[in-house]
Amino acid sequence: MRLAKPLALLVLSVVLASAWAGEGMVELESPYSVPVTMDRLVQQVEDRGLTVFARIDHAAAAKQVGKALRPTELLIFGNPESGTVFMQCEQAVGIDLPLKALVWEDAQGEVWLGYNDPAFLAKRHGATDCPVVEELKETLKGLADAVVAQ
Repeated sequence: MRLAKPLALLVLSVVLASAWAGEGMVELESPYSVPVTMDRLVQQVEDRGLTVFARIDHAAAAKQVGKALRPTELLIFGNPESGTVFMQCEQAVGIDLPLKALVWEDAQGEVWLGYNDPAFLAKRHGATDCPVVEELKETLKGLADAVVAQ
């Protein structure tokens, strides 16, 4: 019976971790700082021929209004060819495009890279059988894996 308590704690921690993660968001821990992780992401996006539309430094914006925020940056990027195909499947998916990736430092000082899972977006908008979804998933996974690789 000694195993029951540790097992129960393990199950509880997995459930709580899942509850804390944003629904439909893929999160990877980065060994780099927020600015370095974001620089690596921008480079990967550009190397793959995607377009960077904007890089937003939320912490800098917070500082401008006298507020403190741990390092947090957002990248808005995409490929009109894939995005158009996704919107042809269900035009309302355009509310979630272009693609976005967030890099932030949590309260423990760990850095994270997160992005919306295209399968979640497809489900949200009723486009689960859209042919471009798997391609987008693979592209984003490849980008993210390359960014956080050591």
